[in-house]
Order: sequence, then structure tokens, then C-alpha cells
Amino acid sequence: MTSHTKTMTEGKPAFLILTFALPLMIGNVFQQLYTVVDTMVVGKALGVPALAAIGAADWMNWLMLGVIQGITQGFGILMAQAFGAGKYKELRQTVGCSAILSLLSSVLLLCAGQCIAHPVLSLLQTPPEIMDNALLYLRIMYLGVPIVMSYNLFATILRSLGDGRTPLLAMIAAAVVNILLDLLFVLVFGFGIGGAAAATLIAQLFSSLFCLYRIRRIEVLSLCPADFCLQGHLPAKLLMLGFPMAFQNAVISVGGMIVQFVVNGFGVIFIAGFTATNKLYGVLEVAATSYGYSMITYAGQNLGAGKITRIRKGMRAALTISLVTSALIAAVMLLFGRAILSGFISGTPQEFELTLQVAYRYLAVMSTFLPILYILHVTRSTIQGMGNTVLPMVSGIAEFIMRAASAILLPAVVGESGIFYAEIMAWAGADLILVISYFVVIKKTETQAVPTL
Repeated sequence: MTSHTKTMTEGKPAFLILTFALPLMIGNVFQQLYTVVDTMVVGKALGVPALAAIGAADWMNWLMLGVIQGITQGFGILMAQAFGAGKYKELRQTVGCSAILSLLSSVLLLCAGQCIAHPVLSLLQTPPEIMDNALLYLRIMYLGVPIVMSYNLFATILRSLGDGRTPLLAMIAAAVVNILLDLLFVLVFGFGIGGAAAATLIAQLFSSLFCLYRIRRIEVLSLCPADFCLQGHLPAKLLMLGFPMAFQNAVISVGGMIVQFVVNGFGVIFIAGFTATNKLYGVLEVAATSYGYSMITYAGQNLGAGKITRIRKGMRAALTISLVTSALIAAVMLLFGRAILSGFISGTPQEFELTLQVAYRYLAVMSTFLPILYILHVTRSTIQGMGNTVLPMVSGIAEFIMRAASAILLPAVVGESGIFYAEIMAWAGADLILVISYFVVIKKTETQAVPTL
């Protein structure tokens, strides 16, 4: 079997970025299908309170996932640079060291997650009627941290080498597994919310094993025992890239928890409506994250190859593509959002209508301002691909401050609907930092290397 690695140091930047992002985009759609199916099955089979329980646990789940993705994506920066430079021995050592660090991190995160689950849910003032289900969902999801870590590491390795196809195939297969297990565990066996969480983890295990199988067939990644070590400066270098990205995602998630804290005070109906739209957040964001992954690999490989001019060209191309994409997604959501959201909601006619009103109002606000989010992802990822994870971390802190401040202040000024604008203010705050940071980093990089075409 031939590998699907691809260099992004030659060819038209727009074409490379788009063709690399498309498989990721489709794969991310199927990954979002995990949570969408969970939500639809739980919402329809178990009702509004169960849907609210998942919503109450959402940001804590995103916190853990964000830390995991930050760690592995940080490791991927060095992998992409080594591959772009053709330094395959260095690449293998980076992959081996990353595997050990990921294993150790997953054990620590699993233990931490189990310890903080109940205290944080209580701190967020989770309503008593949904607390037990929210806690159950979180505990099961946190037990699967090693599985989630392994998938994200394996997918990062493949993407760093230009292979966006394998994670796509893994996600498609895993989505099918997840849907079948959701229906089986929740509807047939009656396992409830715990069944939905278990279905997601089993599906992710499947995708992890598939990615590992493909990695083992890539010749330049024929690792030996000596590659799996924590010696020299490499572990520190990897952690210096991974930790800021993990911290960035963590503070963003904490900001989301503050939003959830405010939302929890608005009652179960509002929580359920807010949750329904939040489950579509991933769909709104799916192309943005795909372009982001593409730019991390693109910028990393071209930096490794010393082709700095191509990074500028790629950035312009990615922004153009992103803005067009975000406008199209926004139009679809504004036109068909109500119909889509209806699939997440059940209950009495009154509960259904009230929940749908909350959900669509929130969706309309996010869709209208979606281009701001797309600029955020492309710019942040390009900076990270160039090996700077500190400035994106600073943007994450700005995002946290804006999200938290808006969540607290806006509802007090304009009422419950003010909470819908907390995300928009967070995106805008991050963009301000990131756009300035990009020009600083690219200028500094150009002065340190002779650009080539």
C-alpha cells in the first residue's frame, strides 16, 4: 500500500490548501456527526432534560478535547517542519518522543478530569435535575481520554506529512460505527446518556486503530526502539510548542464555562435551546478548522524548506477561500436553520417552540458574524505553523477575556439574548491580536531566512 504523504512546498498555494483541506473538511463533518447524532438521539429519545444535561457538560468536554488537540497539534509543527526539510531521522525521533509525551499526558489528564468533574459542574450551578446525567456523561468521556489522545496524535502525524485522506476515511468509518452504536445503546438497550458517550468513545477507538495501521505503512516512519526516548532538547522543544496551544484551548474553554454558568441561570428550556445550536457550532466551524489544519501543515512545511514567500501567498489564498466559504455556510444556516434545529428538539408543543426560538436566535447571530471566526482560524494556524505558539496563546487569553466579560455584562444590559453575542466578541478580540501578530511573525521570519520561490 502506498502512502498518501504530500509535500506542500511546490505548486499553487490555493490549490494545495483547498485540496488538503477538503478531505479534512469532510472528515470533520463526520466527526461532528458524532456529537450531532448523540444530541439528536438523546434529545428525541430522552427529552429536553437529557439534552440540557449534555449541554451542561459540553464545555468541560471541550476543555479536555482542546487540551488534547493543543498538545498534539503543537507536536505536529515540528513534524511538518522536519518533513518539509527532508530530515526523516529527525522526523522519526519527533514522532517517537511525541508518542511518549502523549501517553504520559493522557494519564495525567484522565486523573485530573475525574477529580474535577463534579466540583466544576457544581461551580457552574448545573441544575439539580440534570446534574446526575451531566456527571455520568463527563465521567465516561473522561475515561476515554487515552483513546482521544491517540486518535489526535495519529491524525496529527498523518496531516503533518500531507495526508488528509486517511483521517477522512477513519472519520467516515467511525461515524457509521457511532451512529449504529448510538441507536443500539440508547434506543435498544436503554443505556441513556451513558450509552451515547460510550458509543462515541468506541467509534473513536476504531478511528485511532485505522490511523495507526496506515502510519505503520509509511516508509519514512519506520520507527525503531531508539526513537522512543525523552533525551536531549527534543522533549522540551515539543512541550514548548504543545503547552501554549493546550493552554490557549484551555482558557478558551474556561471562557465557555463562564458562558455556560450564565446560561444555566436561564433555566432548562434556554439551556436546551443553547445546546442545540452549540451542537451546530462544530458544523459552522468545520471548514474553518480544516483550513486551519491545512495552514499549519502548509506553513510548517514551507518554513522547513525555507520558502517564506510561499507562506505569504498561502495566507492570502486561505483568507480568500475562507471568507467565501463562511458566507455560503452562513446563508445556508439562515435559510434552513430552523428545519435543522428541529431535529434536535422534542417535548411538549410549548417546550418545542420555546426551545426552537432560543436555538434559532443564537444560530442567526453566529451565522451572521461567521467570517470573523474563519479569519481567526486561518491566521492563528498560520502563525502556529511558523513555530510561534506564544502569540496565538495570547490571542486565546484575549478571547477568554472578551467571552467572559461579554457573557457577564451583555445579559445584564440587554437581557438573555445578550449571551448570544459573547462568542462574537471573543472572536473579534482574538482577531485583533492575531492579525497584528501575523505581520510581526512573518516579517521576523523573512529577516531570518532568505526567501525562495
